[in-house]
Amino acid sequence: MKIHLTSVFVDDQDKALRFYTDVLGFVKKTEVPLGKDRWLTVVSAEDPDGTELLLEPDGHPAVKPYKAALVKDGIPAASFAVDDVRAEFDRLREVGAHFTQEPLEMGPVTTAVLDDTCGNLIQIVHSK
Repeated sequence: MKIHLTSVFVDDQDKALRFYTDVLGFVKKTEVPLGKDRWLTVVSAEDPDGTELLLEPDGHPAVKPYKAALVKDGIPAASFAVDDVRAEFDRLREVGAHFTQEPLEMGPVTTAVLDDTCGNLIQIVHSK
């Protein structure tokens, strides 16, 4: 068994698609119209057949309070692996990403946390 699909709730699918592709470097995989929303997924450019990330509209009444509580407590909605957190931190800051946690070494793991502009905190991580 392996993870096929996971999701993040976003407040605007167009804004999310721009951020996740133009800033983070993912590529659009699937886009299927579903009324006013879409089934919209992105994947890693390095693994186009890998796990898909669904940019899920946050219209359900429970979602906005849930997202706000996570952000208030500094809890990331998702975590993405990178080869070098410090290098990715520098690259992402150059293109305008806002970080809520600068690179932090915790033993063999280094993390940083950024705002995805769509109501979520996203962690980047690498292990030694």
